[in-house]
Amino acid sequence: MFKNKIFILIVSILIAITLILTAAFVLWNFMEKNNQSKDPTVKAQEAVASVKPTKAPSAEAVKGNTAIIKDILTNLSGSQNFIKISLAFELENSKTKAEFDNLLESAVKGTIVQALGDLTKEQIEGSKGSDGLTSTLMNKLNPLLHEGKIKQIWITDKVLQ
Repeated sequence: MFKNKIFILIVSILIAITLILTAAFVLWNFMEKNNQSKDPTVKAQEAVASVKPTKAPSAEAVKGNTAIIKDILTNLSGSQNFIKISLAFELENSKTKAEFDNLLESAVKGTIVQALGDLTKEQIEGSKGSDGLTSTLMNKLNPLLHEGKIKQIWITDKVLQ
């Protein structure tokens, strides 16, 4: 009689495990079919359609939110070369521009001179050098701003000597 109870218990456990595995397999297949039912291009088109277009800011708004720094002159790293550079900073909004203007004389110019002093003439030449400089400046200056962020930095004038 004891063997009979153990046999029934083992069979019950095996049936329960089989039912659990079957349910897991059916659920897995159902989820895979849902994920694969749509063509990737259809998914991409739906994602694009769900994005709402934003209105581009007017030229006046961009100009109003742009700060210009002219003629920063400093030495480059490790040589007798120097750079004279002018930059334009497009900021997110008027509050950010006001904050940027307040920081302009001290923190912003100091950060620019420091970043330029870390670069060599070879590192700053060409479009890659300009891109590297603008990304470095953006990474160093954005943490100083609390009201918004710098959207874009343009090098408006650059002379390497």
